[in-house]
Amino acid sequence: MTHLLNPPLSNDSHYILCYFVNNTSQVQIARISNIPGWFFERVVFPGQRLMFKAPPNACLEIYTGEMVSSLLCDRIDCRQLQVLSLTSVGGCC
Repeated sequence: MTHLLNPPLSNDSHYILCYFVNNTSQVQIARISNIPGWFFERVVFPGQRLMFKAPPNACLEIYTGEMVSSLLCDRIDCRQLQVLSLTSVGGCC
């Protein structure tokens, strides 16, 4: 399932469309926390696809863990997740 989630954007033209897939068997938390005054956090289930808009300098943090704790397992520059064509997203449209 693909979700398109957009936080409130002041000027949409300054954001990039990004795509992330949870290819693990664990629930993950996707979070962007390096942009002052801007918050993004989503639960991403195994096999789930996530589309979102973010500032180009945003960094997506991926947390994986058990119920009581989570562990930062990856940091991905959102420019690496940028969607250049919707046909490259694989089943999006």
